[in-house]
Order: sequence, then C-alpha cells, then structure tokens
Amino acid sequence: MTTTAPGIDAALDLVVADRGGQRREGQHAMARAVGEALEGRTPLLVEAGTGTGKSFAYLVPAVLRAVTKSERVVVSTATLALQRQILTKDLPAVAGALADALPRPAEVALLKGWHNYACKHKVSGGYPEETGALFELEPAAEHPATDGDEGLGAQVVRVREWAAETETGDRDELVPGVGDRAWRQVSVTKMDCIGQRCPLLAECFPERARVAAKEADVVVTNHAMLGIAASGSPNVLPEHHALIVDEAHELVGRSRSAATAELSGPSIDRTARMVRRHAGVVVASLEECAQQLAAAIIAVPPGRLPDGPTPQLTEVITLLAAACREALSATKPSGGGGGAGDGGVQMARSALTVALEIADRLLSDNVAQRRDVLWCDERSDGSKRLFVAPLEVAGLVADHLFADHAVVLTSATLRIGGQFTPAAHEVGLHDPAGYRELEVPAPFDYGKQAIRYVARALPTPAAGGGGPEALAEIVGLLEASRGGCLGLFSSRRAAERAAEHVREVTDLPVLCQGEDSIGELVRAFREDAEASLFGTLSLWQGVDVAGLTNRLVIIDRIPFPRPDDPVVQARSEVAASRGANAFLSVSAAHAALLLAQGTGRLIRATTDRGVVAILDSRIATARYGGFLLRSLPPMWPTTDPAVARSALRRLAQEAVDGAGVDRTSRAESDVDA
Repeated sequence: MTTTAPGIDAALDLVVADRGGQRREGQHAMARAVGEALEGRTPLLVEAGTGTGKSFAYLVPAVLRAVTKSERVVVSTATLALQRQILTKDLPAVAGALADALPRPAEVALLKGWHNYACKHKVSGGYPEETGALFELEPAAEHPATDGDEGLGAQVVRVREWAAETETGDRDELVPGVGDRAWRQVSVTKMDCIGQRCPLLAECFPERARVAAKEADVVVTNHAMLGIAASGSPNVLPEHHALIVDEAHELVGRSRSAATAELSGPSIDRTARMVRRHAGVVVASLEECAQQLAAAIIAVPPGRLPDGPTPQLTEVITLLAAACREALSATKPSGGGGGAGDGGVQMARSALTVALEIADRLLSDNVAQRRDVLWCDERSDGSKRLFVAPLEVAGLVADHLFADHAVVLTSATLRIGGQFTPAAHEVGLHDPAGYRELEVPAPFDYGKQAIRYVARALPTPAAGGGGPEALAEIVGLLEASRGGCLGLFSSRRAAERAAEHVREVTDLPVLCQGEDSIGELVRAFREDAEASLFGTLSLWQGVDVAGLTNRLVIIDRIPFPRPDDPVVQARSEVAASRGANAFLSVSAAHAALLLAQGTGRLIRATTDRGVVAILDSRIATARYGGFLLRSLPPMWPTTDPAVARSALRRLAQEAVDGAGVDRTSRAESDVDA
C-alpha cells in the first residue's frame, strides 16, 4: 500500500479505469475545481450535464480530502434514486478503486431524518397513544395501500414484523414499502423522541445512524436534512468540513418546506387531548383556544394574508401562546423521569412547544416586514388551515449551512436563462467575486441527436389542460412515433384527460400516473417500445430511461407556478420593489428550471435520439420565450409538425422492429438527474 495518496486527476483515472470507462476532460475539470473548493473554501457552483460523470467528479476529491486530511464531507441529494446510486454504487466504486492508494479505508455512513427509522420503543408499546392502532388493526382494513391492494391493517402487521428483524430500521429497506399511516405506527419524529430517557437507547436505529455519521469520512444525506439544518437546527448534521449538494436546484425549495409551519383548530385540539391523556393535566384555556382558533380561521377567506393575521386571529393566537406556556409549565417533569409514561408526556410537550413556536412566529412582525408569508388554505371538505413560510431562505442557508464550510453546489440544471446568478442569490451568494462558476457540458451532440419541436400554431393552452387542438396534436405525434412517449403535463387532470383520449382513438398502450407506483410505471414504460407514460411533476425530474424506448417527450404547457401561490405572489412583490422584473425573476425562472429538467428526460446517453415536443406556442411567440429557451439543451429547433412527425416515424421503425434499441447500455451515462 502506498503512503502518499494520488492527485485528483490520477485518482479519477484509477476509478474510471476500474469501471471500464474512458477519460472525460469535463469530468476532470470538475474534479479539479471541486478539489480546489474543498481546499480553499470558495463556494463552487457547477452545472454538469447528463453524462458528464459528475458523481465521480465530486466523490473522488471528497474521499481524498476526507481520508487524507481527516475532514468529514457531507454529500446531499434530493432524490432517493441518486442517494441509492451514490451509497450503493458510486461511493463503493471510488473507495474500492482507491483502496490501495489511500492510507486507510474510507468510512461511509447514511444519515436520514428521525422518522425514516423504526422506533424500537414504539414497536414494543412504549408510546401508549399508538398501541391500539398497532396491535388491533385487522388485515382487512379498508384503507388502500401504496403498494397494491394490501390494506392498512396488513401493512401495519407486516411493518411490525419487519421492525423486529431489521438491522438498520431504515424505511427504504422495507420492500415492498408501506404507506405513511402504517409507517407512523412504528416511527416517531425527533420532537416526539424521549431521547436519553429511552430504555432502548442502546438499540435505537436513528441514534446508531448518527453515531456512525460522526465517525464516517463521507456522510450521505438528503436535502430534507439540510432544510432542517438551515431552519436553525444545524446539529442534525455531524461536524463536517465540507458540504457537497447534488441536485442543488432543489435545495431552496426543500429548505423552504422545512421552515413552513401549519396551524389549525384540530391540531391544537389534538395537542390538548395529548396533554390531558398523557400528562393528566387539563388546561381549559388550551381546549377553548382550539375551538376559537377553528372559528377564527373559518372566517378568513382562502389565500394570502399580506398584512399578517386578522385582528380576530391575533387575539386568539395571543391566547393560544399563553395557554401553551401554561400547559408547558404544568407538564414540566418534577424529577429525572424514566417511567413508562414519559414517552406520552414528551410527545405532549413536544406538540405544545411546536404550537407555541408557531404562535410566536405569527405574532411577530415577520409577515408585515415581508420576511414570512402567511396564507389560509381551504381543503375540499371545507376545513381551513393557516400556513406560514419564509419568503426567502438565502439567509438561513448562508448562515446555517454554508458558514465556515467548504461548499459545492452542482446539478444538471443550475443555470437559469443561461446564468448562474439567480441560483447563487437564492442561497445567499450575492457577491459574484465570492464564488466560482463552472459549466461542464453534456457529452451529447444535441443538434444531431434531438429535435425541439414547438407547436407554434396551437392556441395558448388552457389552465385545466389542452383543448381539442392539443389533444389532436398529441395523437398525431404518438401515432407517428408508435408510442415511446414520456408525456409531462402541468396537472394530474391534464395527464388523465390526454391518456383517456389517446386510449379512445388509438390502439397504443398508455400508462398514467396514479395507476401504479412510479417505479412500476417507469419499469413498464422502459420494457415496452410502444408504451407511453403520462404524468405530472414526479416524472419531470429523476426519470431515467435511455434508448429508443423513450424517443418522444411531450410537454403540454410552460410550467409556470400558479399565479395565486402565496409565496410566488410575495416574492414577485419583493422583486418588483427592488426594481427587478418580477415575472422573469420568479415565475419565468421557476418555469425555466422545470423545462430544463423536463427536456432533459430525452437524451440520457450518446446513442439516444428523439423529439421534444412543446405544445405551448408562447415559447415561440412571447417575449420571454428566448429567456426560457436559453435554459434548454441546444437541440435542433423546428415549428413544423411535419418535420417532427417524419423524424418520429423513422425512430419508431427502429424501435418497434428492435433495431438500434439497447435498453441496458449505459456505460457513458452517470445517471445524472
């Protein structure tokens, strides 16, 4: 074994050679830039297209740095697919190829949120509230499962049996999976965990994961954990030198979600019942607040509350804050604890703490000062809830995630309108001199491999889905391609309507989101050259189907955010107040990112060919069309439907006849989502 580790270029060559791959200069350029960022702590933003091998480009310098300098590196992803790839494929490949060149083996750990692990104390009956649900549900329960016809009761029985045998407690290792309701029977959130008082602490799955993370060289986690850390709980991550964020275009959204809070009458009523049941304390003022809050929220019209809570809401929320403080005082443990009821008391106090934090947040001037956005949401059953979210998370991310760390942000779609600046500003990198940019183009000849067809002659699409002209266009394209289409729609209803229409007027098989799990739908799509798959946002990102099986991508409309979205409204107002173009900087930027992700579903390997059909004429006729197009791969453009259909007919002949289709060859693709 050598005593001196190789340089980044030599190490990357070792890994690629071990995998049977070929040297890619863009991959080496990115690896060197990542190594410099880890050493010099200047944040790095890298847009690395599909097929560039970006995972190895950051993992090789990460492993070298972590092992040779004893400086822990945290790697975060947005999707489960990429997390699994890194943990089970890419990191083992890097560690294995470099084993003889490193002074010691690289230690790797996986870290997820508390509720992703089974709780042994809860499974053993340590949380009284849930005991009945866990042990009394019959397999014949009527609630549908997410993995077929299995009912809720059967899922609970199965997950309980698994929890007694698993070595990791990790939900993702339960195959087939179960729905959220069943999983809640065997898991707890961090707030509900009784911590050091737990009698099964030594066997605790999430605690073991955190111990392993504190000892590992490279820790793989997800953006949800980063969002929690950015929201003010940085200790959820182990101490680390560097943070590498893959799928970085998702970081802001996940951080905002983690910092979004909900308040309703029923949630306070549940909290009051928990206090009564587990702590044996009756706080009449808290129970009264639940009723008063529900009545006050019902009187609020759905939508954004730009000036903060109404006077009636403010009065009730003030009383709620006082009631929560009274209940917390009444339930404060008098001794060291450790009894059987401690779990329930902890759950009650955690719920009270959350309610108090939300109440204090709503009573502050954050909404009036445009730091928070407050809105009322109405459900289909007529019930209403309040939500509050941060307007921007740049400060949170910069202060809690990036400060005092080396940072690398990478994605296949990081630039907006051809610029890194919008993405940098959203994470608090406002000074161009304070970060470095790098573009690593995909190794594809988009001009020869793909056609971008814009249906310029179609009318502007309606909000609820395409009209008869758009449906006819979809049928014409599918008949020319003989299926092989990934249809990306702006709404579930639009996808279902299109699927129904294609089934009615053609003999082509169409799979539609909601008819099975996403994984099963994608598998069926991949295996049938004539099948098409229609769906919404879940398919716009992360679907990876190479070869002529996926030869047509249809996008029904520009994916602008809803104009009545409260956060979009507030961000637009702030952008306008700063002199920026509110539409371009908020709505168009959002659409550009999703369009880039959607069009990126087509070309996944150097042998792929196909057509992206955008059925929204505004991308060709509106002034903002050029801004959107600058975010897309440079495919050969046309607005002539005859050109698109002619190309599809040729590809269909190859695909359906089996010529040129290689569903398994992915040597040059790094599965970059």
